[in-house]
Amino acid sequence: MNKYRHWLAIPVVFSAVCFATLSDSLFTDDFFAGIKQGYGDKKLSDFYDWREVIDEGSDQDDYDRLLLANEFANRHIDFKSDLKHWNTLDYWATPTESLGTGAGDCEDYAIFKYMTLLGMGMDENKLRLMYVRSLTFNEPHMVLIYFETPSSLPLVLDNLNRKVLSANRRPDLKPIYSFNGQGLWLAKAHGLSSAKPDSKGTTDWSVLMQRIENGE
Repeated sequence: MNKYRHWLAIPVVFSAVCFATLSDSLFTDDFFAGIKQGYGDKKLSDFYDWREVIDEGSDQDDYDRLLLANEFANRHIDFKSDLKHWNTLDYWATPTESLGTGAGDCEDYAIFKYMTLLGMGMDENKLRLMYVRSLTFNEPHMVLIYFETPSSLPLVLDNLNRKVLSANRRPDLKPIYSFNGQGLWLAKAHGLSSAKPDSKGTTDWSVLMQRIENGE
């Protein structure tokens, strides 16, 4: 990531699309034909693997789902900045774009994992995308966090440290704020925990959800 943006001042247009519902009809013959046309034959196997991972995760408990989604995204997506990848300073890719191009930045990893977990049937209320500062690199960064219960210490899914670890085992991350389709939470000082929900969020999130809903 290159910079922060103006998220705090912009209202969310609507809640996150239920990717679990979309995934039921996503992997059709037409979908795979479009992948072949848009990304080539070599990418088809990645999308078939993605479908298998989502199907496998649908019968697993939450922790195993986290491991599956985290490992799949980190293995199939290579880090590339938005400037190099999309020729723009900031771009939120859909999961199809991230997997199809095989590249993305920290936001794209987190979004891909988030949507994959929803596709497996995970409760959206347990997931948030969190902006942090990477103290190792002294720069803004995004991770996905999971709460077993609202008061639980969250687990962190990341592309820098590829293990699923509890927040207290990630002293290299300084939390800033988190959000999902239900709103935005300012981060507390300890454990990447949640704070009082706010009704504000990001236009980027709203635009991304609309693009996914449109099948991009």
